Amino acid sequence: MIQNLSLQHSIFNQFVAELRDTSIQKDKMRFRRNLERMGEIMSYEISKKLSYETKETQTPLGIAQTSHLVAQPVIATILRAGLPMHIGVLNYFDQAENAFISAYRKHHKDNSFDIHVEYVSSPHLDGKTLILCDPMIATGSSIVLAYKAILEKGTPEHTHIISAISSQQGVDFVKANLPTKDFTIWCGAIDEELTSHSYIVPGLGDAGDLAYGVKI
Repeated sequence: MIQNLSLQHSIFNQFVAELRDTSIQKDKMRFRRNLERMGEIMSYEISKKLSYETKETQTPLGIAQTSHLVAQPVIATILRAGLPMHIGVLNYFDQAENAFISAYRKHHKDNSFDIHVEYVSSPHLDGKTLILCDPMIATGSSIVLAYKAILEKGTPEHTHIISAISSQQGVDFVKANLPTKDFTIWCGAIDEELTSHSYIVPGLGDAGDLAYGVKI
């Protein structure tokens, strides 16, 4: 299932616009905060899909019947660009377990590249809900490889992939190649163009560099 939040009018779309805006991008703290806000909003939407149980809660004046999550999700992030969205998700699911995946593009002289996964830190995932954060789904290869790598820690019951900006080609690739049918992709926006260098157009640029500075 694909959820494109930009198709509905909400304050969420202002955060997407600010992420894209070259004049606002100069403020790294604001860029990170907008990614964090998007993680928070997507977490709220995801929370509607989870299981709840009713418990009694003691108030100063009596007993209230209150709704509680049956189980917290596991929040996973592809380093480094996914960290602000991860924080946003963790702000809402503040008792969640966490996982981290180090993946990067290794570029070649002919402008092609390979995706390499170097490191995975994760709790057991069997039967759990997994929320996988990556602000940009360009080709979709990094999401698929990261998911396959994290399966060494178990098989989630359902996976929610959250992304600020995705390409249609990347979304289609994930749909066709993710080794599970139990997943939902949440996108802030889906752009149609992906260049020969695998950059999303209009996109927003390099999310990791904009959030944390240019890497060498």
